[in-house]
Amino acid sequence: MILLRQSRRFIVIAAFGLATLVPVAPVSILAQSQTPAPPLAQAPDEATIIHGVDAAVHHRVDSIAGYTVTESYKLFRGSDFDHPAAEMIIQTTYARETGKSYKILSEDGSHILRSAVFSPLLDNEKRINQPGNVEASWLISANYEMHLQPGDPQQINGRSCYALTIHPRQKAPNLIEGTIWVDVRDYSIVKIEGHGSRSASWITFPSQVSRVYESIDGFAMATHAKAITESDLFGPTTVTIDYTGYQIRPITQH
Repeated sequence: MILLRQSRRFIVIAAFGLATLVPVAPVSILAQSQTPAPPLAQAPDEATIIHGVDAAVHHRVDSIAGYTVTESYKLFRGSDFDHPAAEMIIQTTYARETGKSYKILSEDGSHILRSAVFSPLLDNEKRINQPGNVEASWLISANYEMHLQPGDPQQINGRSCYALTIHPRQKAPNLIEGTIWVDVRDYSIVKIEGHGSRSASWITFPSQVSRVYESIDGFAMATHAKAITESDLFGPTTVTIDYTGYQIRPITQH
């Protein structure tokens, strides 16, 4: 029983270490302080796009003082996606000076899974979002090798995007190897998809993860995330997170 709890703990921590570590840029501020992305007929080169992604990340960090959001967690086992084995709804408060804190609003389903999966997940998210820790996981070229994928911009959720392949410069469960899509207008992140660059446990494979962003109050914010981990012992486990009700507190410019 102890092995089962520890294994599931590894599964989810590996899956969502990324999730809150990918800052994205506010559209309104980038429009004022960055040179707009060239029109599609004059597509920028790879170096320009990567520079734009770096600038977008740093603008986001420098522009948001904090926010609150309601997060709905669901855990599914096997192929049954109609009946969550465990659920939790929390209110997350983020402040750039201190990181994240959580308030549980409701819980349902297996107490064992909530304790073994959701609780360590939130503890891990809190730890990796503390100032001094979060910078190592920012999705910037200092932490990732990035390469522009060939072809025309792709449509992702109605937005025209450049696709870039990303490879972590060092392997860690909270760093992703895969693809990011960034808006052609301001280089803000629209979608992330890939797998953890290293498994958190020898009994699990690296997690398959995805995350989707939308513009909310002029800022690109996560609205949905999913992670799937395959284990020789336990089979596939899926965790989803839906983010609603953002209240964003931007930094006041003097």
